[in-house]
Amino acid sequence: MNVLIINGSPKANGNTAFALSEMQKIFDAESVESTILHVGNKAIRGCIGCGSCAKNGKCVFDDEVNLAAPLFEKADALVVASPVFYASANGTLISFLDRLFYSTSFDKTMKVGASVVVARRGGLSATFDELNKYFTISSMPVASSQYWNSVHGRLPGEAEQDKEGLQTVRTLARNMVFLMKSIALGKEKFGLPEKEVRVATHFVR
Repeated sequence: MNVLIINGSPKANGNTAFALSEMQKIFDAESVESTILHVGNKAIRGCIGCGSCAKNGKCVFDDEVNLAAPLFEKADALVVASPVFYASANGTLISFLDRLFYSTSFDKTMKVGASVVVARRGGLSATFDELNKYFTISSMPVASSQYWNSVHGRLPGEAEQDKEGLQTVRTLARNMVFLMKSIALGKEKFGLPEKEVRVATHFVR
């Protein structure tokens, strides 16, 4: 089992990183390999819709997106984490995710997805919903916990005081491990769900 974790915070050792470290403790205890990529402090531009990825199999901008793509393909699960800015995820992370999901053509069906959001006070549920949409457009089951996957904290280290939030992300990690193992058994016995030829329509027809 393998989990790719994306830290979308600009701060390498902030509250988002602390929340993710709680999840890694569970993955380690369950003998699940995990890799953290810190992208929130990188210069990552948005997608320009050039179509180069369809021809060349990778994004035209050779940065952390192309670094993450093979790790994502190999992974059984993806965790995406962000602090909350104006009731939304870090813009750098959104640019990264737009390009990562758009430029990768490999089948993401049944890779487990989970998002974690961190804020001083509000905007958590809006950001949580925003990040989960990357999974639900890609046939990726979304892992849940005992509460929405959110942790509170503003200054570095304050997340450690949010005992409920930290318990929530630990529970999330355990649920992810269960889902990954269950899906692996299901794939072995039943295979992946049958796929229809994609139908893409516009609202005018």
